[in-house]
Amino acid sequence: MRTMHLGVFEVASPQVGGTLSWSHPYSDSVHHREQQHWVDVAQLLEAAGFDFLFFADGYGYPSVGGDLPAAAARGGLNFSGLDPMLLIPTLAHHTSRLGFVVTSSTGIDHPVAMARRFATLDHLTGGRVGWNVVTGASQDTVAALFGHPRMTGHDTRYEIAQEYVDLCLQLWEGCWEDGALVEDKASGVFADRDKLHRVEHVGKHFRSSGFFTVPPSAQRTPVLFQAGTSTAGREFAAGRAECVFLQGTTLPHAAANVADIRARAAAHGRDPRSVKVLVGVSVTVAATHAEALARRTEFEAMQTDEVAAVIYAGNTGIDLSALDPDRPLSQVLEGTGESRVGQMGQSNIDRFRRPDGSWPLVREVLRELRGRGTRGFTVVGDPVEVADQLEEIVEATDVDGFLLEALFSPGDHALFCELVVPELRRRGRLPADPARAPGTGTLRERLGAPSPRLAADHPGSRYVPAPAPA
Repeated sequence: MRTMHLGVFEVASPQVGGTLSWSHPYSDSVHHREQQHWVDVAQLLEAAGFDFLFFADGYGYPSVGGDLPAAAARGGLNFSGLDPMLLIPTLAHHTSRLGFVVTSSTGIDHPVAMARRFATLDHLTGGRVGWNVVTGASQDTVAALFGHPRMTGHDTRYEIAQEYVDLCLQLWEGCWEDGALVEDKASGVFADRDKLHRVEHVGKHFRSSGFFTVPPSAQRTPVLFQAGTSTAGREFAAGRAECVFLQGTTLPHAAANVADIRARAAAHGRDPRSVKVLVGVSVTVAATHAEALARRTEFEAMQTDEVAAVIYAGNTGIDLSALDPDRPLSQVLEGTGESRVGQMGQSNIDRFRRPDGSWPLVREVLRELRGRGTRGFTVVGDPVEVADQLEEIVEATDVDGFLLEALFSPGDHALFCELVVPELRRRGRLPADPARAPGTGTLRERLGAPSPRLAADHPGSRYVPAPAPA
């Protein structure tokens, strides 16, 4: 029986998942600006045997007509947030096994800066860091914030991302040979110059010439995550990602995406099972089904069409509130000339396209988004019911595990650890020992890799230099 990999999806913001919940008494996410809040979460997850804590992140915010909607500010809807990368060293200091994955966009700065930050984090965490590679979110507002003349197109962003990641891989894997770092006090030799290699990169979008100054860390390259299920996103994931985060909509849709990613990985010459695929799920659990349902009902009572529309506008550039509710969503594609449509959040547009190619009415889209937002699957019940549903998702889709998207954070995490984790462990879906990875293990090993280093069939391995002559 396959075990499940478990992570928690969080943001250093009022709430996750494109929904409203921070103001409910069940939620303590108003404390997200306090270090102890995150230390408590990290220690809770480590004790329960979770693989990692995942932080989504971005500079953008919802925009309608080029301005911040009052509803976004009033409700804290994808508005306000800290830089979670700065939390990682503190959380690593207070844990010994839990991995940390942080989102960072390829469209903001130069790859050398990104490579340096993640190499530093990998040192400070003892090899427990992962990079969720994204091409951006709320790209129109981000472009304006950073003074760009216009938003870069969807597929061009993935083209940039491929070169961006490849240059990072050259820096991490290609500059320092194994053994280049000497640090011998007796001889006074810090590094062996003969084992250091200059990186020369002249590409379409980036250039770099010189030496990477950060010595190799435990993993060298952080575990590469990717989130996004557009065609370009799946192709990028298949070629470079080691772990893919899917947005669960229906079981058949998720299964098709998993199969497609694995087939694409094989076409790139990679072991398709080496690419771990996780799906988002919002779990509401309590001791009884009735209590769980009541908790979910309180959450749903907070959601409105206004909340759904504001979040969707920020993700896709589409203002649902300005559309005819009795016409299909495809009306936004009918010769509007709107350059943002299809260039932002493509996955959140494609998710509504039906198998026969048709589109739902706008009012149907709003109904589905209300209470779900950008979340994945919804699971409600007592511990046995929740475990049953999670097993059903695994069997029906071939995913390797889940990213939990709390309705009320961090209370939902605590309930899952208390009620569901023991049941999954009893069924053999989680290792019997919560500390299944040794304290010195890396995140890559925790996710099933035989080594802290990139797999030999990963494209990044081609940058590993041949050893210098003896």
